[in-house]
Amino acid sequence: MTERWALAPAEGGGALLVPLGADGRPAGPVAREPDLVAAVRTRLPEVGRWVWRSTAEVYPRLLAAGVRVERCYDIEAAELLLLGHEGRLGEPRSAAAAWARLRNGPVPPDPPPRSAEPGSQSSLFEPHAGAEVPFEGLLDVYAEQQRRHMAAEHPGRMRLLTASESAGMLVAAEMHRAGLPWRADVHREVLGDLLGERYAGGGEPRRLAELADEVSAAFGRRVRPDLPADVVRAFGQAGIKLKSTRRWELAEIDHPAVEPLIEYKKLYRIWTAHGWSWLQDWVRDGRFRPEYLPGGTVSGRWTTNGGGALQIPKVIRRAVVADEGWRLVVADADQMEPRVLAAISRDPGLMEVAGHDGDLYTALSARAFSGDRAHAKLALLGAIYGQTSGDGLKNLAALRRRFPLAVAYVDDAARAGEEGRLVRTWLGRTSPRAAGTEEDDDEAGIPQEISPAPGTDGDGSASSGGEFTPGYASSNGRARGRFTRNFVVQGSAADWALLMLAALRRATAGMRAELVFFQHDEVIVHCPEKEAGEVAEAIRAAGELAGRIAFGETPVRFPFTTATVERYSDAK
Repeated sequence: MTERWALAPAEGGGALLVPLGADGRPAGPVAREPDLVAAVRTRLPEVGRWVWRSTAEVYPRLLAAGVRVERCYDIEAAELLLLGHEGRLGEPRSAAAAWARLRNGPVPPDPPPRSAEPGSQSSLFEPHAGAEVPFEGLLDVYAEQQRRHMAAEHPGRMRLLTASESAGMLVAAEMHRAGLPWRADVHREVLGDLLGERYAGGGEPRRLAELADEVSAAFGRRVRPDLPADVVRAFGQAGIKLKSTRRWELAEIDHPAVEPLIEYKKLYRIWTAHGWSWLQDWVRDGRFRPEYLPGGTVSGRWTTNGGGALQIPKVIRRAVVADEGWRLVVADADQMEPRVLAAISRDPGLMEVAGHDGDLYTALSARAFSGDRAHAKLALLGAIYGQTSGDGLKNLAALRRRFPLAVAYVDDAARAGEEGRLVRTWLGRTSPRAAGTEEDDDEAGIPQEISPAPGTDGDGSASSGGEFTPGYASSNGRARGRFTRNFVVQGSAADWALLMLAALRRATAGMRAELVFFQHDEVIVHCPEKEAGEVAEAIRAAGELAGRIAFGETPVRFPFTTATVERYSDAK
């Protein structure tokens, strides 16, 4: 088997191909083939890894023709990771930009993000910006990236990171192709039950109009509950000062407008984010096919380009129904971030606590908190997320006495962030250098137990987690330190998740099972009922294998809570 082949689309649906040597340079003549799909299909047995500019440029075309590749190397995904590792996050990451830097030429800016096209797959097949890079230039960029990997702080880990990020690109494309099973009739039924009938002209449905009337009646004048400024003004006139209209702040107020207002906000979000218009735009032929963006945030967490796939309200999950004779295997990683902290800090005590499949916080409380699970959980999450005042400070002190290496690990990351230094995940994903924007607690991934502002607005939709965005200077060192404290854990968890997905993808390759959903620590596989048990075991094994590959041999376990259900909502 030839380990690596470089591939690039050519005019007229053709392809340019060449085998690569260990140094990343061509190991033979460049071949020009008239049909890209045929060129790949005939070489599948001999190619271990395909090297191409962008998975989004090539792989959807292969999938549409029924061609599945095992491994790839995504040059543009690698460029982003390497720039970050070199402290240059925010510089253009396209292949064209990388080639220009090699030639000391003017570096073109990255193209603007492409808008998703609801209900259409055509955008995935359009030529991507950067295609003007000649094949020889692409090969030069790849060879230079191999050199840059060797210059990394931990070359082996960095190579593993780019390989796993590329594997994530394959998974994302395959999930888009498969789609999440979605029953439009069930969705409409749920909307009718929640919102009532729709009025002509596209106005608010009946239930929202009724709640708006109740809010106005409570204030004694017309108030628009969909306008926060109007609501804050109305409460101010009633002698109640509000900073915002967030649910947790409203819940502390004794006023007759609060209950209908909270209900309105919950239903309004469902109507605007996953209502009838969303259903018409995004669901086709019984499938919801969002465009997943691996590494969409600086910590490595995924995002989506339109469709809100990572924020599906619990009540709407009733519409996610397996095909007849099939099941959804829904798996949540148990207390993933604390287990990752144990693995990366190498704290002997915490690794022992995380070395079992049972509830980690119960085991932690027996070791350091006299059996008080709630305090144990607050202490560990406080260490990860930066709650170091009040009761959090007392809990942190108890945690530091029993697990000093774990607490020191996140403390050191916070200190590095405050000082503007680079901070890396275990595999080498790197935070921006003194760049970012402060986020509200509920947008920064702070759990409800730590911050009073929850990551949801009462409708069951999960926060995607706040991130520092390259290109915006932050003058608040303490805020950046709080971010980097969590970054080393959350980002290392994202590294583990990529390896878990790659292992699961390989384990299910011979089945009819399809990976159809992934979100931070949750994965859904759609499979024939008879394969459900095998899939559940494959998920368990993938989690353990990912832990060993990412962090080496440690006692830490990475278990899942797994449910086999007909509809997504039954798993929660």
